[in-house]
Amino acid sequence: MMQEDACYRAVSSKDARHDGVFYTAVRTTGIYCRPSCPARTPKRENITFYPTAAAAQGAGYRACRRCRPDVAPGSPEWNIRADLVGRAMRLISDGVVDREGVAGLAARLGYSERHLSRELHAELGAGPLAIARSQRAQTARLLLQTTDLSVTEVAFAAGFSSVRQFNDTIRAVYALTPMELRDRRGRRPVVHGSIPLRLAHRQPFDAAALFDFLEIRAVPGVEEVTTDPRKHVRTYRRTLALPGGPAVAEVDEPGAPQGWLDARLRLGDLRDLTTGVQRLRALFDLDADPEAVTEVLSADPYLGPLAAKRPGLRSPGHVDPHELAVRAVLGQQVTVAAARTLVGRLAARYGTPLPEPSGGLTHLFPSAAALAEADDADLAMPAARRRAVRGLCAALADGSVRLDPGVDRDEAGAQLLALPGIGPWTVSYVRMRALADPDAYLPTDIGVRHGLRAAGAPEAVDSDGWRPWRSYAVHHLWAAATEFETQTKMSKKTEVGAR
Repeated sequence: MMQEDACYRAVSSKDARHDGVFYTAVRTTGIYCRPSCPARTPKRENITFYPTAAAAQGAGYRACRRCRPDVAPGSPEWNIRADLVGRAMRLISDGVVDREGVAGLAARLGYSERHLSRELHAELGAGPLAIARSQRAQTARLLLQTTDLSVTEVAFAAGFSSVRQFNDTIRAVYALTPMELRDRRGRRPVVHGSIPLRLAHRQPFDAAALFDFLEIRAVPGVEEVTTDPRKHVRTYRRTLALPGGPAVAEVDEPGAPQGWLDARLRLGDLRDLTTGVQRLRALFDLDADPEAVTEVLSADPYLGPLAAKRPGLRSPGHVDPHELAVRAVLGQQVTVAAARTLVGRLAARYGTPLPEPSGGLTHLFPSAAALAEADDADLAMPAARRRAVRGLCAALADGSVRLDPGVDRDEAGAQLLALPGIGPWTVSYVRMRALADPDAYLPTDIGVRHGLRAAGAPEAVDSDGWRPWRSYAVHHLWAAATEFETQTKMSKKTEVGAR
C-alpha cells in the first residue's frame, strides 16, 4: 500500500528513484506526472496518487508532456513480488494480453478472468485490459515521436487490433491525435527495419560491469559484443526468438551517465516490439532500484564496502528463460569459456539460421525440442550431464516445467530440482537470471566462496540480512573475487620481476 505522506515528500523533493513506482495526478490540471516532474509541486490537497499509469488514465487524467511519465523505468516491485499481482504484471509487460487476451493471461496464472481482474483492480486500480492498453499507448507514443513509421504501422506495432482503437486510445491518454502527438524534431528513420529505442533506467548504473558480464558469456553466432573504434564504446548484439519471428537487438554501452541505454530492434514482425523491449529490459535489469539495494547491503559489515564500491551493479536477467536454463546445465562444472564454446557449437548445429546473417550473428538459439534430440557426439560432456540436458530440454518442450515470467518461482524451482542432474546451484542460477529473482543466493558457488573470502566473511555467513537483494550480493561477491584474483596475479608478477 502506498504511504501518501511519503509519496508527497518524494514529489516535493523531485526524487527520481520513485519514477515508475507511483504516479501523481493533479486534479486542477487533469494531468498525471512522474514524481520527479520538474514542474512546480502542486498543493497536497490537489494530488491523488496512483500505483500505475493505467489507473491514472482510467480516472480521466492524461500524461504530462513535460516529464513524460510513460517512459519512466518500470517498478522494481514486480520482480520482487511472487504473488498473483506481481506474476500478472510480469506477463502483461511481456505482451501476453496482446497475444492471448485476458483469457490467456488467466489460464497461464491458473485463475478465472473474474478473480484476476478483481485482484488487479483492488490493488492497482485497473484491470489487465486497461494495463495492457496503457502499455500499448506508451509504445505507440515512442514510435510516433522517434521513428518515421506510418501511423498505421505504429498502430499495429504497438499491439492495437485496429486503427480506430489506436486513435481512440491515443486521444484518451494524451488528449491529442496521433499526428498531433508526433514530434518531427526527434524522429529518426527506420533503417533496414531497425527501430531506434531509448531504454530508461535509474541511476547509478554500472554499465561497464554489465557489458563485461555479457561479453565473456556471449555465445558465438547468437551473441556478440563489438567495439566502435571511433567512439571506443561497446555494443551488445544478439538474436531473439520472439512470438512473431526472429529479431536482432543491439544495445550500446553508454559513454557517460545519461539515464537510458540507446538500443535498436530489427523485427520480423512489428507486433513483437513490446515483447522485445521488455526482454531487453529484463536482460539489462533496467527496472532495478539500485539505491534500495545499496541501502540494504550497506548495512552488512562484509557486503557494505563492496556495495559502496559498486553502487550501480546490476543482476542481469535473460531474454529467453529456456535458453538460460539449458546454458546453466551445459555450464555445470566447466569454465565460462568452455561452456561458451560448447554452446556455440550446439547453436551452429541445432539453431535456426537467420533469414540473413547480421554481422557475427547467424542463428537463433536452439529450441528445447531440438536439443532434446541432439546427437550424443554433439553433447561432449559426461553421461550424467548429458542425461540432465536431455531431461531438462524434454521437460521444457512438453511444458511439464514452465519458466515464463508468470510462473511461481518456488514451484518452478521444485520442478527443476526434481529433474535428474539438476541441483540447488543450477536452480538458484536459473531463478536469478531466467526468472529475474532478485533474492536468489548461490552459497556453494566457487566464485561466491572466493568473494566471501576476499571480503573477510566466513563461508557460512548468514545471508538473511541481505534479503530481498541476495542476487545482487552474489554479483558483488563475484566482482570481489575477480578483483582479488587480478590483484594476486599482479602481485606475483611484481615479485617475479623484482627477483
